[in-house]
Amino acid sequence: METQSHPSHFLTLLDLTPDAAQQLIQRAIELKQWQRAGVIHTPLKQRTLGMIFEKSSTRTRVSFEVGMVQLGGHALFLSPRDTQLGRGEPIPDTARVLSRMVDAIMIRTFEHDTVELFAQHSSVPVINGLTDRFHPCQVLADIQTYYEQRGTITGCTVAYIGDGNNMCNSYLNAAQLFDFHLKIACPDGFEPAADVLNRAAGHYTLMRDPNQAATNADLIITDVWASMGQEADAERRCIAFANYCVNDDIMAHAKSDALFMHCLPAHRGEEVSASVIDGPQSVVWDEAENRLHAQKALLEYLLVTASIC
Repeated sequence: METQSHPSHFLTLLDLTPDAAQQLIQRAIELKQWQRAGVIHTPLKQRTLGMIFEKSSTRTRVSFEVGMVQLGGHALFLSPRDTQLGRGEPIPDTARVLSRMVDAIMIRTFEHDTVELFAQHSSVPVINGLTDRFHPCQVLADIQTYYEQRGTITGCTVAYIGDGNNMCNSYLNAAQLFDFHLKIACPDGFEPAADVLNRAAGHYTLMRDPNQAATNADLIITDVWASMGQEADAERRCIAFANYCVNDDIMAHAKSDALFMHCLPAHRGEEVSASVIDGPQSVVWDEAENRLHAQKALLEYLLVTASIC
């Protein structure tokens, strides 16, 4: 028996309203405070999260699995080797079956079409744990980190320096959702998706000069130059991005109290210098921890709050 005929999904940040996004960030901060104070909060007793991983992960797997335990529930790790997906079972069939057995499904995969197709046939909420187009859970954690460190990000200037990849696409979504301005510096040919740029019109500026992007920024973000699945192209990318390493010179163009973030894993000496990522303006470890708290707030929202609205 299907538990929910029209579940709420989280495939991109724009699946949230601005009000819901603000509330979710505040809830993540609250849940973090509760966890550190030893408060037991288990609204997801007897609930199960199915986690499908077609891409490897450290932070995504650990944060979702630990988050479900802390909320009183359980998480199942499923790789293609462990399921019929690896033998070619149609995605709609897997979605129909799994969603009759678990209460939510998190998918970390390659093609964004995969999570969209899965969600179309799932009777429970589906969460995008990462696709080649978007990484919304990471950006939720980033926004939470900024709120904890500096307060609201609304009206701020954020600089994204590097490849116009899934992180950059999700930051374009976030600029719309949280109303900040995103300055993107990337080489020619490495721009974010055109449709994502079009939708975010008025919330971003695209440029080539990383120093110009960093100027007066409140937050500077970067990511690896070659994402999973692009390893064969790594040498060409290193050449193209040679001037895009976030180093002390680039950080000097930002505001004196600007923060630095990176979703990790990082390659010191490539997209970021060791002096920046390990320096006083870096909040990457808080950012990584906040995957746990932001996703707990998301799970609670999808399985409790949204289900009774």
